Amino acid sequence: MRILLTNDDGIHAPGLVALEKIARALTDDVWICAPEYEQSGASRALTLADPLRVRRLDDRRFAVEGTPTDCVMMAVQQLIDGPAPDLVLSGVNRGQNIAEDVTLSGTVAGAIEGMALGIRSIALSQAMNYFHDEVVAHWETAETYGPGIIQRLLEMGWPSDVIMNVNFPALPPEQVTAVEVTRQGFRDGHLRHWDKRTDLRGRDYYWMGFTATASQPRDGTDLKAVYEGKISVTPLHIDLTHNETVHALKGLLGGAPPKLRVDA
Repeated sequence: MRILLTNDDGIHAPGLVALEKIARALTDDVWICAPEYEQSGASRALTLADPLRVRRLDDRRFAVEGTPTDCVMMAVQQLIDGPAPDLVLSGVNRGQNIAEDVTLSGTVAGAIEGMALGIRSIALSQAMNYFHDEVVAHWETAETYGPGIIQRLLEMGWPSDVIMNVNFPALPPEQVTAVEVTRQGFRDGHLRHWDKRTDLRGRDYYWMGFTATASQPRDGTDLKAVYEGKISVTPLHIDLTHNETVHALKGLLGGAPPKLRVDA
């Protein structure tokens, strides 16, 4: 099995070291193509207005001055010698990618690009309760359970238009209680905010931050599973259509285009 690794934390990220350990437990045929610099929050961004520069670190390891989507596309179409990968693994992200985070995540986007290229793809993230520089993620949890989960998923298979989103809880391996197959949740509060600051020249600037507010998630969601110390496995796809609204609108908006109605 040939595996391509990518991430959004960058080529030097400790999560990529953990991901390589996971991959090498499954095969010796491992290729790595990751962003030269951190691309957290890049989602499915493509580099369109600038050239992509690639730095070859060894025979099967590349750093790309671009996004996770750029990296997967470049690796599959330009950089890998021989057959395309059988599997794309994206991560292990420093921090969870659950709930609405998945639409912003460069980690999830790396897996989606693999799926778009016809390759089975899995995003992996290691949850953290605090994101201060001195806090070290429990990479050993992802390293311990990642290979077995990936192997089981590959044995079972999944639809070609779906990726698997795996989140490991912020616990050491011995405290993990279970694996739960979940659906994507949604937080009941808005965590992101902007902090207004002033630089030394008296000019205002803004820095985005997050509030440490826990949600009250529903049972069966990725949020609830990770909160409860479980490994969350969520099948995701990029069809964002809300089918109930489609059916409701068809009876009201179908047919000839409506004209502006001027009420008396």
